[in-house]
Amino acid sequence: MRTMLACGVAFAALITPAAAFAQSTGSQAFDESTEIVVNGTKEKAVGGVEIPDSPKAKVLITSELIQRQRIGQSINEVLNLVPGVSFTNNDPWGSSGGSFTIRGFNSDRISQTFDGIPLNDSGNYAVYTNQQLDSELIENVNVNLGSTDVDSPTASAVGGTVNINSLKPSDTMGGLATASYGNIIAPGSGDRPYTRVFGMIQTGDITGHGTKAWFAASNLHNEPAFANYGGVQKSQFNAKLWQDIGSNGDFVSIAGHYNVNRNNYNGSPLTAAGFVDANGNINVDKSRRFYNIGYGTGAAAATGGAPCNTAAARPGLADLPNACGTSFERRYNPSNTGNARFNSRFTLAEGLIFSADAAYQISKANGGGVTTSVNGTTGAITGNAREGAYVLNGQSLYGFYGGGYYFGRDLNGDGDILDRVTLANPSQTKTKRYTAVANLSYELNDQNRVRLSYTFDRARHRQTGELDFIDAGGEPFDVFPVNEPIFDVNGNVVQKRDRKSFATLNQVAGEYRGQFLEEKLTVLLGVRAPFFKRELNQNCFTTASNGNVDCPSSGALAAYQAANPYVVNATTGVITGAAAPQQRNYKYDKLLPNIGATFHLTSTTSVAANYAKNISVPSTDTLYNAVYVPLSSDASQPAAETSDSYDLSLRYQRSIVQAGITGWYSKYVNRIVSAFNDDCQCSVDTNLGAVKKYGIDGSVSVRPIPQVLAYVFGSYIHSEIEDNVAGAGGTLVATAGKRERNTPKFMYGGRLQGSLGNLDVGGQVKYTGSRFLNDINTQKFGGYTVVDLDVRYSLASFGMPKTAIQLNLTNLFDKFYIGSFSGGLTTANSTNVNFGSPRAISGSLIVGF
Repeated sequence: MRTMLACGVAFAALITPAAAFAQSTGSQAFDESTEIVVNGTKEKAVGGVEIPDSPKAKVLITSELIQRQRIGQSINEVLNLVPGVSFTNNDPWGSSGGSFTIRGFNSDRISQTFDGIPLNDSGNYAVYTNQQLDSELIENVNVNLGSTDVDSPTASAVGGTVNINSLKPSDTMGGLATASYGNIIAPGSGDRPYTRVFGMIQTGDITGHGTKAWFAASNLHNEPAFANYGGVQKSQFNAKLWQDIGSNGDFVSIAGHYNVNRNNYNGSPLTAAGFVDANGNINVDKSRRFYNIGYGTGAAAATGGAPCNTAAARPGLADLPNACGTSFERRYNPSNTGNARFNSRFTLAEGLIFSADAAYQISKANGGGVTTSVNGTTGAITGNAREGAYVLNGQSLYGFYGGGYYFGRDLNGDGDILDRVTLANPSQTKTKRYTAVANLSYELNDQNRVRLSYTFDRARHRQTGELDFIDAGGEPFDVFPVNEPIFDVNGNVVQKRDRKSFATLNQVAGEYRGQFLEEKLTVLLGVRAPFFKRELNQNCFTTASNGNVDCPSSGALAAYQAANPYVVNATTGVITGAAAPQQRNYKYDKLLPNIGATFHLTSTTSVAANYAKNISVPSTDTLYNAVYVPLSSDASQPAAETSDSYDLSLRYQRSIVQAGITGWYSKYVNRIVSAFNDDCQCSVDTNLGAVKKYGIDGSVSVRPIPQVLAYVFGSYIHSEIEDNVAGAGGTLVATAGKRERNTPKFMYGGRLQGSLGNLDVGGQVKYTGSRFLNDINTQKFGGYTVVDLDVRYSLASFGMPKTAIQLNLTNLFDKFYIGSFSGGLTTANSTNVNFGSPRAISGSLIVGF
């Protein structure tokens, strides 16, 4: 019988299986039996899906399923096949981001890790799905539905965890190369090509003592999915060095990752208004998704678009700012991210295992934008960057005041300081982050083991708002203005924000695992005690409780403060004036128990139950907003979100079947929901108070014969906000009994895959139910169904056993639907939304050697 292609023709010889049901090396070792650790794991997944025999509700997705999807696709899109998980892709290629949820929780409440290190933003906890590891390098992904491991380095995971495990280097020398080309094939799309190349070299065991490594790189480019301007350019570099220590599973590993993204806003920044009917269903021709950027019709159309040229400056006249370059789609969202990772495991004595994981991460990114806007109907131009001064009590000041920039110098070269100009003004963030996780486990006997762990995580989060010039075509000279900022007349940097924060976690945890009743019953008793500290340094004046600031240049601080004294009315509590630059510290800690058990009714059937208490610490934006409130007020101390989560599972596992169904219930206190604001490039949080959620997740994966695979999955989610919550001005908003925004009630789908000789054909379908745009449930978007196809043909019969051609066709029926959106407490359908990915096709040549 021929070798099955299900594990990927080129990948089967390059991947070494490893159990990875947990996040850190210590958690993996603690979860595994001695037999697995020493001898390697037997493949238990059916069709790339495994339901681990754990008290917690988990799903493991292996490379068998990952490599069936579009080569280079974001791993979060692949996880769309996990029950309870929803991902809406902003383009077909996974390069423009999207919305990721588990059981209705957004990615800022999900801990996503990479070989055990946290990937969530250290300030707002967001996950950037377009910056994930190349799919060829992913061995498997472990999804915890609703809970974390006791040593997880997370500040926000009340909704679950996702851990991406990279390949272990192979013992044999080899390599892998892939080349892909694709295009969008939908009515009105035109030509929107996608290209990607990837290469990896495996050194094999170069010393004969378990020293091995791999090195990999990739490059991707695609045109925008909807507009006629912009695109994505992404390059990624990865390497991993591994050293076996003895023959009992001990090792040391050092790895590195660097990702460079250059992309415009390539989603569809159009509003839902006019696109959906009263039931939230699309009611217009789908060709309207594709458009040329501009500013409407008539007079407005003449003010911009692409290509365009900036107007020449006029000496001695007060020039208006240029409209060229101000289209939303021309905003850049660049990022440089990288990490260095260390993983290790050492057997100190019989039954005594020490493991240590560590990482150093860097990131440099911003959210684009310019200082000028154009009214899409009238063509009216509004700009807030001025060559003149900000006059306060007769004194000329420079810096950022009331949303405007003041320089006191000629910026456009016409010899006067009368003008308003268009400048690039993104919100810049630079992060340096250190993480370490240490575990010491001891096997008391074959049935009992314990472990202690310590987790440390510290991030330096520097957020600024420098400006840069744009060229004659409306392009910024540097997508990172922080590299060469613009100064005022006195040589001071002008910027819209200036703050530095440190996010620190010190966590201790303990866990016991015991087996009873002839090892039919497994009990896990764990507790973690995280200690969070947030050190905030606000270098600007805070002018409102929504976080608005004024940032005077150096030398203007005293004059500004004297004119805007900070006063709290002793009777009414009303605050006037501006809160001076200051430093504040916040501390949060909680004892978080984690208790679970698994009982084997038979050799193939088991039941499992788990309880976990989780915490999510307020984001940086939330804490900086609180700086406007005096320390004497309770409102100056934003509350942490906490939850109690319960799971009850029934599982059936055989070599040809993986099946499970889980009922779950979660109760939340201070449920915090976030919405991204394009204007401030920040998250706006709402406290929904008490929220209860419950539901059912289930899946069945069957391979009756080697050539046929069938997989079905589904989930039901009930969400209920228990009380009315405070809205603008302190008025109560009618949220009691309503459903949380962006939470579908039903999701279900399946996959069917068959092999005939050298040909493998697969098809998959996913239905996502309707979702509300707001928390008062007055606007919803209809449900949608997406169908994908994949075909792979092995060239083994041509003497190339590790080479194949793969074809992927996504959104086969070109379903037109609303994809990702932020929403809000009372948001109307005039808000910007992203349409779901249109129909697209790609072909890939996969060459292994």
